[in-house]
Amino acid sequence: MYRYYLFDFDYTLVNSESGILGCFQRTLEHIGHDPVPDDAVRRTIGMPMPAAVGQVLQETDPQRISAFIDIYREFANTYMTPGTFFYPETLPMLRSLQAAGARAAVISSKTSHRIAEKFAVDNVSGLVEFIIGCNEVTELKPAPEGIQLAMQRFNAAPEEVLYIGDSIIDAGAAQNAQVAFAGVTTGATSEAELAAWPHIAILKDLSAIPTL
Repeated sequence: MYRYYLFDFDYTLVNSESGILGCFQRTLEHIGHDPVPDDAVRRTIGMPMPAAVGQVLQETDPQRISAFIDIYREFANTYMTPGTFFYPETLPMLRSLQAAGARAAVISSKTSHRIAEKFAVDNVSGLVEFIIGCNEVTELKPAPEGIQLAMQRFNAAPEEVLYIGDSIIDAGAAQNAQVAFAGVTTGATSEAELAAWPHIAILKDLSAIPTL
């Protein structure tokens, strides 16, 4: 086993499609924009929010993107956490890691308070030691900053760390941080796309993580 397990959040620990799609479509309606196909939004889950909004709206103006995000966050305050669900394998896996003496944290491009809210609502905050979200770093994934910050907090060497995620953004972050990567196909990225990056495993779900 590795000593330290770092996890992406959306599409890795949780299925947040309902929350994210609902907030996007409500925001689009609020600004008078035509609806966009859900698949177009799904493909952006896990991306930094400005990049995701720019891709969905085909927009490059930073002020318009920022204005969209401000409205989106208001809807997220109501709808995001109720529309976010831990995968069936997530909590048993985290408990198994904890029982084995491994340590876990979350590294995500989502805001840390939103992630913490989900853990708190489900009364499982003790299963991860800390959360590093978009507000704790200056460069988002695939930059290695979030993983490196977690390694500093744990005082962990790269060879002791496994980063787990569902996208090539996650794979790139692990590569840039020079830590091992395990991909899960619970998101919108295929096994073949994940396998094109350095990895120790590509898994259908999180159930095998405690054996890595």
